[in-house]
Amino acid sequence: MSGGAVNPARGEAALDLGGETLVLRPSFAALVAAEEELGPLFALVERAADGKLTLAELVGLFWHCLVDREALHGKGLSREALGEALLAAGLARATPVLKAILQQILAGR
Repeated sequence: MSGGAVNPARGEAALDLGGETLVLRPSFAALVAAEEELGPLFALVERAADGKLTLAELVGLFWHCLVDREALHGKGLSREALGEALLAAGLARATPVLKAILQQILAGR
């Protein structure tokens, strides 16, 4: 498990992939890093709302929001492996987590 129990008060969401529960938190640092890579967050939200969010953008956003990413990387979870796991699980599994992160971007805590 990544980062222990999920704390919704901190904007965290759980993503279950391949028997592993990953915790994602859209912290300020995570969102700044995502924005540096993916462009403005409002444009990202608009693309998601229009159904135009790419798989690369989804994986990038999730990657930056992962809690304890370095520890997971030590366990063999690379960004590419995260993308493969998302595809294997089906993108429908990622949708509630994406929604939670986008809500945090728009509404805050």
